[in-house]
Amino acid sequence: MDELYGSKHGEAYLNVVDVHSGAVWASTSPVAVDAESWTLLLWQVQEQGIAWQSTVSDGGRAIGEAVSTVTPKLPHQRDVWHVLHLCQQIQARLDHLVERLEQQVSVVARQAARLAAGKGLRGKRPKSDVRAHAAELAQARYVADGLRYLSSAVHHLLGMVLLAAHPGQGVISSAVRQGELETVLSLLDELSHTAPDGMQHELRKLVTRLQAAHPVLALFAPALDELQASVSQALGPQALHLLAWAWQRRAILGPSSQDLLKDVPPDWRPLAEPLLVAWDGAVRASSAVENWHSILRPYLAVHRTLSTGMLALLAVWHNHRVAQRGLHQGQSPLMRSGLTPVTNDWLEALGYPPPGEAHPPESRALSQQVLALAA
Repeated sequence: MDELYGSKHGEAYLNVVDVHSGAVWASTSPVAVDAESWTLLLWQVQEQGIAWQSTVSDGGRAIGEAVSTVTPKLPHQRDVWHVLHLCQQIQARLDHLVERLEQQVSVVARQAARLAAGKGLRGKRPKSDVRAHAAELAQARYVADGLRYLSSAVHHLLGMVLLAAHPGQGVISSAVRQGELETVLSLLDELSHTAPDGMQHELRKLVTRLQAAHPVLALFAPALDELQASVSQALGPQALHLLAWAWQRRAILGPSSQDLLKDVPPDWRPLAEPLLVAWDGAVRASSAVENWHSILRPYLAVHRTLSTGMLALLAVWHNHRVAQRGLHQGQSPLMRSGLTPVTNDWLEALGYPPPGEAHPPESRALSQQVLALAA
């Protein structure tokens, strides 16, 4: 779930997209971005007969309040992409500050030489202490390198599967993962207090965001513990480690998990198959709704605003669109959702017959209306 902001301040298009299929289940015209709007939208989605096992968003307050009202017992995952993107942004700003301090080394040296020669300093805020500037530069480099290391640790710990250091230990459980994340956050907090003045604000902002997101950043992991433990008990931790290692490289060895399963020993397959399916199905990010936003933005740029009818038309077109390449080649979002559309022609689904057919059969028209409403 996510909002797409338009030209009106405080209003946005609210969108609900299925992660696994990419099907758009709800897309509203601009409404106020608050808990009431999201709650009403989720209730409408439920009235259409759509149920879900979990939700994922970028951590907006309105979405969080609506989810806690409509489905308080279901997990609400924080999108890890936004967190990692924030780490990259802060890292780029710190690297820029280090680069600027490096460029000032020669300037500070010239100012020190002028001062030693009895001449006045130049510039609004001249620096002439070479040793103090070198210490500031060294500290800035230390902080930037420290953030780079800790950001890579966060990226690693938010991976779907974490291999243990030794194959005999299998994979890392969700409890250990959570403890490691807490350790990284503590180190980040400590690093922010040792940073130079120009870096402290950015690091404190990052620490605050991570601490707020930390409890729901890895909600996908506990659901995998039971399956991983059962495979480790039945086949051994080394077998679990090997399956996890292969799954991480499925794009090379597979390219899908089903292709990967063919190379697994036959006696492993009854346990390996549900585990691979669980790893494939676990959700960490809201990239599906971001893809939908990338479709809406060009239309929004042209039309300036999108009506409810236009959004519904785009949703029907998108949900019936068959992928021409990739892992989902030959399938539309509706087909990936488990539905079998009568036709993959979105115009025919809306009741417009193909050339040469005056009116579609009665049964087909009724089925198409149901699919159009669902889309």
